[in-house]
Amino acid sequence: MLSNVRVVLVQPHYAGNLGSVARAMANFGLNHLALVAPYADPHSEEARRLATHGEEILQSARIVATLDEAVSDCGVVLGTSGNVEGIYRTQNYGRPDEMLPRISGAMDRTPCALVFGPEPNGLSNAEVARCHGLIRMLTDSKTPSLNLSHAVAICLHELRMTALREGNIAILPTQRIASFEEQERMFASLRDALERVHFLWGPKADSLMHGVRHLIARAQPSPNEVRILHGLARQLRWVAENGTSRPEDEPADD
Repeated sequence: MLSNVRVVLVQPHYAGNLGSVARAMANFGLNHLALVAPYADPHSEEARRLATHGEEILQSARIVATLDEAVSDCGVVLGTSGNVEGIYRTQNYGRPDEMLPRISGAMDRTPCALVFGPEPNGLSNAEVARCHGLIRMLTDSKTPSLNLSHAVAICLHELRMTALREGNIAILPTQRIASFEEQERMFASLRDALERVHFLWGPKADSLMHGVRHLIARAQPSPNEVRILHGLARQLRWVAENGTSRPEDEPADD
């Protein structure tokens, strides 16, 4: 269900890229475009001129204020970046053919998102940290930066090819993947609990939590599994406050 995959452009600057992205989406069978705080006007003449066969996608693009709002119902969120250095980028990245099967394998069960950053600088570390993984395209080192619409087209072509390759295999839908919003509430609760037991402590706390996030996100947790992790967080907080794993009025097993 490629129609269940959303293209998210964060703060796009140039109207021509908006039109070209809409055209690429039409080429590869996607129709949901979200724009996060765009500088460019999706209704401008330049955008419409370059949106050949994608005018309806451009016209119906959803405009939101934040990345979280754009992906709140998504079970799998993959970002894109040519920069894979630093604690927020090195832990969970790969080529399009390595990363996009996560979306093709989940899109029948949950909305999914591909996130692209603004043309001048790409996604920030904070935005990368919100994604479940990062796609890096192996461009030539002399000219590594891709035009935004070209990056979108490459990812959508690979996603469509992945879906076509997997189309001959009947895979019955399993449990629903917890939405981004559900997972974020769980991560916040888990971080609070891990801080209380001093698993997260000191200057490496952020990078360690980043690793925990990706460890869990790779498993594509179901809503029930997210509830289990909420329960784990509650128990960790109880232990931190009371110094024991068992309420005082609960008898021990002999």
